[in-house]
Amino acid sequence: MTVTDPGMLAAAEGIVRGVLAAVDLACSCFRGDSELMRLQPLMAAGVSVSPMFRLLLERALEAAEMTDGDVDPSLGTDLAALGHGPGLQRRPGLQSVPVPSPHLPHTPTPEAPTPDTLAPRLLGWSRIHLDAAKLTVPAGLRLDLGASAKAVAADLAAAKVHRKLGCGVLVNLGGDLASAGPGPCEDAMPGQWQILVQDLAADPAQQVSLAAGFALATSSTQKRRWTHHGIQVHHILDPRFGLPAEPVWRSVTVAAPTCLQANAFSTAAIVRGFAAVEWFRTEGIPARLVDSRGRITTTGGWPVESSTPVEAADAIGGVRHG
Repeated sequence: MTVTDPGMLAAAEGIVRGVLAAVDLACSCFRGDSELMRLQPLMAAGVSVSPMFRLLLERALEAAEMTDGDVDPSLGTDLAALGHGPGLQRRPGLQSVPVPSPHLPHTPTPEAPTPDTLAPRLLGWSRIHLDAAKLTVPAGLRLDLGASAKAVAADLAAAKVHRKLGCGVLVNLGGDLASAGPGPCEDAMPGQWQILVQDLAADPAQQVSLAAGFALATSSTQKRRWTHHGIQVHHILDPRFGLPAEPVWRSVTVAAPTCLQANAFSTAAIVRGFAAVEWFRTEGIPARLVDSRGRITTTGGWPVESSTPVEAADAIGGVRHG
């Protein structure tokens, strides 16, 4: 977290931690006392949910709608089948599980099911029903809001810090960045935030400027990985098959007016693979996509690597999504 008034840092930290605690208690799948885990077995019959849980689910369904279901909050059963859950978080060194070389794509073993051997299925998010009184999730589906809740938390935390303290703030939750209020008052780029865009240390890096009030999100197939039954898997699933998306992209970074939007598009790009490029170009989505060999593709006015910081700021801070 960065604030424009150093004297507000401690107070801002307290606000951010409070938001994160509330989000975690509402929807974490890594703690048995979260609202999600407590209510999950009852959802087929319909349950009442707290305002925070309702907000997080509404935003998750927005992400599903804006990506045509590529980001689906109903993949809890599939993630659990891959070993994602409380046991995974307790594994020491999760981030350091050996991963393929930066220049080699991951190839499933012949025994592993792949999209080529499976038929697409009905997407679950469209079967979730949330009205003013209750939430109903069909039997057989389990919610997992991990694909969107962290981004929503970044948006909520940044907005609350600015509202309570009046200073500019940039919140970074593991690659989900949200800003609120004016950025630092530097002579070269007043009011803008300087961001280093890079996934792993060996990946190509780029410094860009982000206009005040905008957000940035990076989705990666390289970091949250683990071995399940001898097969390397990652946490971004293709909802059509309930399996990890093919790692066409090592990472995808997107700029948007909200972190929810940025994260939804970056995650969907991982799911869509090469087709994401044409989608982003058609929609004018500012993005930087790094493929399995470290090659970079940009869309929507994202600054090329040789751009000056001012050009970068203009490109990323001047685009809004419909």
